[in-house]
Amino acid sequence: MKKFMIAMAGAMALTFAAPISAQDKADWPGSLTIGTASQGGTYFIYGTGLAGLITEKLGVNASAEVTGGPVQNATLIETGDHLMGLVTMGPAYEAWTGNSELAPGVEHKNLRALFPMYQTPFQVVALKSSGITSVADLDGKRVSVGPAGGTAATYWPRYFESVGVSPVISFSGANDATSQVKDGLIDAFAFAAGVPISAFAQIAAENDVNIFGFNADEQKKILDAMPELAAFEVPGGLYQGFPDPQSTVSLWNFAVANTEMPETLAYEITKMVLENNDRMVQIHATASETISANIEKNTFLPFHPGSVRYFEEKGITIPDALKGQ
Repeated sequence: MKKFMIAMAGAMALTFAAPISAQDKADWPGSLTIGTASQGGTYFIYGTGLAGLITEKLGVNASAEVTGGPVQNATLIETGDHLMGLVTMGPAYEAWTGNSELAPGVEHKNLRALFPMYQTPFQVVALKSSGITSVADLDGKRVSVGPAGGTAATYWPRYFESVGVSPVISFSGANDATSQVKDGLIDAFAFAAGVPISAFAQIAAENDVNIFGFNADEQKKILDAMPELAAFEVPGGLYQGFPDPQSTVSLWNFAVANTEMPETLAYEITKMVLENNDRMVQIHATASETISANIEKNTFLPFHPGSVRYFEEKGITIPDALKGQ
C-alpha cells in the first residue's frame, strides 16, 4: 500500500491569493448538485453545509440532494448525473473496480477524489426496554441498516455474517429508522455515519436507549475479514447517557467529483474546504478530520487535477499513480 509523503515546507514568504478571475470561471457550471445520503445522517448535514459554503464563497449555486448514500453517489457521479458527491472508500473501491452493488460490472473510472472528510464508525441503537445490548442480541431481531445503497446497508450484512448473527434486515433512512425503533416496528437501527449521528442523538435525548458497537472479539473477526476497515473508538459523551468510549470499526470518507469538473473549480473547492476548517467544523464536528494530512487515507482513487495542483502548492507530493487526468 503506497503512502503519501508529506514534505515539510521551509520558511516561505507570505503570499496573498489572487481573486478568481472571470476567465478562470468561464467553464464553471452555473449550479452543481452534491450527492449526500438520508436526512438525519451526517452526510446530509455535511453536504448541505458544504453546498452553502460553495455558494457563498465561490458563487456557484450548489445544493445537497438526498440519496441512498455512497453506493448510489458513486454511480450518479460516474454517469454525470451529479458533478460531486460524498463516498466512503469501501463502496468507492468496489465501484472503481466494477463491483458496485448498483452497477455490477461497470468500472467507475470517471471518479476523482477531491479531499478527505472524516471517518465513519458503525453503531447500533435500540430501546433499553428491548433488552438488546450487543450485536449478538440482534440475532433473529428486526434491524434496519439504513437506506439501500448506503454504506451501512452494504457493510452491516457482512458484519452479521462475520460474527454469526442473523437478524431480519430492512432498509430505511436514518430519521425513519429511529421513528420505527420508537414505535416498535423494528427492534434496532444499525447505522454508519460521522459521530455524533444526529438521529442517534435525538432518540437518546427523548428515550431510554442502548447504543453500542462491537466487542473485542467481534471487532477482530471483522477487521480480519475486511482489511479496508479500521478500528475506531467512539468518544464518550457524544450521546446523552453515554459517558464512556465505545469500540467499533470505521471507514474513511472522501468528497469526490466527476472527471469533467473544471480543474479551476476542483482547485477552488479543495482550497476553500481545507483552508476554512473552522467553518467546516461549525457545519459538523467530524470536519475536524477534514485536513490535508488525511489525504493519505486514499490509496487507490486518483485525485482530480485541480486537487493535485492545490496539494502540490502546499508541498504535498502525490504519487503519479494517484494523479488523475
